Amino acid sequence: MKIIQASKIGNQNWKYFQEKTELKNPLVLVFGNRILLENEEVIKNIRQEFPYEHIVFGSTAGEILCCNVNDNSISVTAIELEKSSFVVERENVLDYDKNAKKLGEALYNKIPKENLKHLFVLSEGSFVNGSSLINGLENEIDSAVSITGGICGDDARFEKTLASYKENPKEGEVILIGFYGETLEVSFASFGGWIPFGPERVITKSEANILYEIDGQPALDLYKKYLGDKAQELPQASLLYPLNVTPEGKEEPVVRTILKINDENHSMTLAGDVPMNSKVQLMMASVDGIAEGAQIAAEYAMKNRKNAPEVAILVSCIGRKLVMNQRVEEEIEEVRECIGEKVPMTGFYSYGEMAPFNGSTSCELHNQTMTLTLISE
Repeated sequence: MKIIQASKIGNQNWKYFQEKTELKNPLVLVFGNRILLENEEVIKNIRQEFPYEHIVFGSTAGEILCCNVNDNSISVTAIELEKSSFVVERENVLDYDKNAKKLGEALYNKIPKENLKHLFVLSEGSFVNGSSLINGLENEIDSAVSITGGICGDDARFEKTLASYKENPKEGEVILIGFYGETLEVSFASFGGWIPFGPERVITKSEANILYEIDGQPALDLYKKYLGDKAQELPQASLLYPLNVTPEGKEEPVVRTILKINDENHSMTLAGDVPMNSKVQLMMASVDGIAEGAQIAAEYAMKNRKNAPEVAILVSCIGRKLVMNQRVEEEIEEVRECIGEKVPMTGFYSYGEMAPFNGSTSCELHNQTMTLTLISE
């Protein structure tokens, strides 16, 4: 595997992290600030600097490259696979009347299945219900094929997100990258470090990712009561106080970030499904807890690996970034210390992370986690 990484902050020149050499048909991952990705001159400059066919774009809430977390930047990681291969497919959720499950089914059907080892998803974050997307992708999947990925971001603006394959970045796009090969080794993990607090309650009315009632009370009213003075800072304050949701019949909880609030019907729209009869608690975090969570995720991802990873893709949640603030790079450093100083790292801060629970192969949508995908040939 050969890798070239470069970043460009604002109007500065490109900074390369390895010697710039020509690659053969690489997969090029471009993570960047949404406003920059809307600029045609910026896209033109990226294409000139990386004149390759298979370019995947995604907007972010912060770009991860090496041990750095940048804002208002473009980060590029070009990956040349030498013993394995990849296939990229795309669909637009606006062509499916925003039905993410149907889109997921269509995307999975397009991907060749022979020797398929792993799928990496890069999804837009404005219209797609991440839980439904995963359900569609996994509808007919081989249990040996794992899925990880992330939902694009837009800093803390939540205005719109962009993604694309080959084309210029646009709204509604969902990209699916299939990795193939006998020698390919992919490991992954996801962990948060947030702490539940307050009484455990029950979701008594919900529809997909819209939460209406908890314990028979309007969900938003109850949430505001717990937030106290912080309720005046909604919806952004909700990134600091997500929900811990344990669906009925499941042991492992998932964390759900609140994306929007509706004062008219007292509901909250979350980043993934919140099924009725699920148990629910509020969560909070400390900087040290989040950094430790990243370390645990890295330890899980490295646990049963046969070979050292050759590249690491990190997807972390914008809520973690807001809590850590100036110390945000500490969680990246925790990962680096665990996976190895020389392993190239790329990734982004997201509106949702996708990965199986540790020890499982079935994918879940997570919020507020550090999610790792480690790849080697």
